[in-house]
Amino acid sequence: MLDDMTFIHRIDRSDALGIASTESNQLLHEFKFDSEFHGINNIVYAAMGGSALAASLSLTWPGYTIPFEVVRGYDLPGYVGRHTLCILASYSGNTEETLTALQQAEDRGAQIVVITGGGKLLELANDKAYPTVILPKAKQPRYAVFYNLRALVEITAHAGVLIQMDTISQLEKTAAFLNSQVEAWSPLKPIKENFAKQIALECIGKSVVIYAGPKLSPAAYKWKISFNENGKHVAWTGTYPEFNHNEFIGWSQQPVDKPYCVIDLRSDLEHPRVQKRFDLSERLLSGRRPSPVVVQAKGNGILEQLLYSVLLGDFVSLYTAIAGEIDPEPVELVERFKRMLND
Repeated sequence: MLDDMTFIHRIDRSDALGIASTESNQLLHEFKFDSEFHGINNIVYAAMGGSALAASLSLTWPGYTIPFEVVRGYDLPGYVGRHTLCILASYSGNTEETLTALQQAEDRGAQIVVITGGGKLLELANDKAYPTVILPKAKQPRYAVFYNLRALVEITAHAGVLIQMDTISQLEKTAAFLNSQVEAWSPLKPIKENFAKQIALECIGKSVVIYAGPKLSPAAYKWKISFNENGKHVAWTGTYPEFNHNEFIGWSQQPVDKPYCVIDLRSDLEHPRVQKRFDLSERLLSGRRPSPVVVQAKGNGILEQLLYSVLLGDFVSLYTAIAGEIDPEPVELVERFKRMLND
């Protein structure tokens, strides 16, 4: 069925596969952020769901010279104050947790920047003249992660707090690299030549577990979200070396029947001991859990490998949905939940 274009078009009514195929071009979008900051000692990035993903990715690349914390919730850390750069991100602009965090940032005198596509957050930012980056339109926040990453890099590069230099050039080179890779995952590529379709067929109808080392752990979390929202599948993620201190034992006994698909995201740039842990864990758990699907990240350098892994996960989750005859785009239960929460 995944080689049947008529079937694919019938299920993927919003052309989510088409969106994924051009996603890397978001890295080329220029926001031209130029606001000034003063005496920044730490950064707090407050966001939920897809709006928080770019911040997680940025911890691997470009990295920060000062403390950087991602807050997924209502409350900011106690240390937030006038020397904090507080970045509030919500694609819809109506995320209640982020709006609550904005109020706290104001009360504590933090230096505030807003990343949004509209809504109440944009209204407040305009009313109070906060520096603001407006994200281009996308059908869902999870389809705008690379826009968000580019925006965050521009803001933090301007603040002078990044480990990596020449970040915009690196993003542009990575966009070209990703564009060279997506053809291999195209709907026109048959299953026998299409790694994304092959992984999807392993995942369909199973709970998906994605493991990675510290460098690719944000990509693994993106796979989890994509399986949840695109694939409508239960999924979770774990990180080495922590895996070997607890979850490793969990695979050894119960449940005896394990209806899971295990995916290992691997990078040759991870610490050598992390790479050894993957190999040894697979050997010791052989016969106790499903054999993992191993995804070896491609690319020159960590940025290419990180975003290659993200983009491949998008295609895998979309094909998983389509194979299950589910339109990947809608998240109707989330919208219903929000309405009920506000009743």
